[in-house]
Amino acid sequence: MKVGLIAILGALFISGCASVSIPGDKVCNSSLMECIEEPKFVELPTYKKLRNLPPAEVMPVVAVYKFDDLTGQRLSSDGVASFSTAVTQGAKDLLIDSLKAAGAKDDPKGTWFRVVERGFGLDNLVRERQIVRSTREQFATDEAPAEGVQPLLFAGMILEGGIIGYDTNIETGGNGARYLGIGTTNQYRRDSVVVSLRAVSTLTGEVLLNVQTYKTILSTGVGGDVFRFLDMDTKLLELESGMTENESVTWAVRSAIEAAVLALIQQGDERGYWKIVYPEGWDVSEISPEDRATWMQVDIDPEDLKADKKLWEKMLLKKNGDDNED
Repeated sequence: MKVGLIAILGALFISGCASVSIPGDKVCNSSLMECIEEPKFVELPTYKKLRNLPPAEVMPVVAVYKFDDLTGQRLSSDGVASFSTAVTQGAKDLLIDSLKAAGAKDDPKGTWFRVVERGFGLDNLVRERQIVRSTREQFATDEAPAEGVQPLLFAGMILEGGIIGYDTNIETGGNGARYLGIGTTNQYRRDSVVVSLRAVSTLTGEVLLNVQTYKTILSTGVGGDVFRFLDMDTKLLELESGMTENESVTWAVRSAIEAAVLALIQQGDERGYWKIVYPEGWDVSEISPEDRATWMQVDIDPEDLKADKKLWEKMLLKKNGDDNED
């Protein structure tokens, strides 16, 4: 009886190793060590908040030269030197994407920032403009003289900053239980990433705006095992199973950058460097800074705002003297 039980458990364990089903519509084959998953377009909560922003009165022209990893952190490895960085090196691209996404709900091109190409991409741009200029001159005639290339757009502000902090094991914990050779464990770990973003005036070099944002990164793990002696302690049954789930560090950095852009827009509006154009009929003077900050942190959906009647009445105020009803 016990031998049959061991055979059944062994067959189930081996079959489970051959094809492992993982949450998230993924099927992994352990023999090939690969998972098949459809590519996805990820919209983080902060990305939706950026898209829902009302437009700016005048879109400022900004440039991003660098937005680097300033942490110096390397991937943790057990006693082995690692040259891989702990956080993404593409933070500049994430920042540009966030700037163009601001206010994109009303206009796909964005309604907040006009971002000009700078940094390493500027060399490629200059070379391509030289090719255009030389090609036009080559095919120019007396009747159709060569047209010049439109001058590059200069930026009124330069956005600087970077990833300034990545702390691991801020909080760790877990629990477990074992009874008669059967045990289970549950563990978690919390890390964090900090992003700094500032706006510098091109004409004076003065730092006009400066914000920092913070995002936690959660990792969890669950597992279970069986360790039993059978048939008068002559046979051993040992089984183990577990799974870990780690929040993507890249998505955490992206979310922190998007939150920094949100905070920069709000700070610039408060200091008068630009102006948020609220929908017609909104009495902005009656909206407190706290309520305005709350509004900028939620999706602008009347159905969602109905849950907070006070905020609903302040945000979707009377239009031309007519009261809005729930």
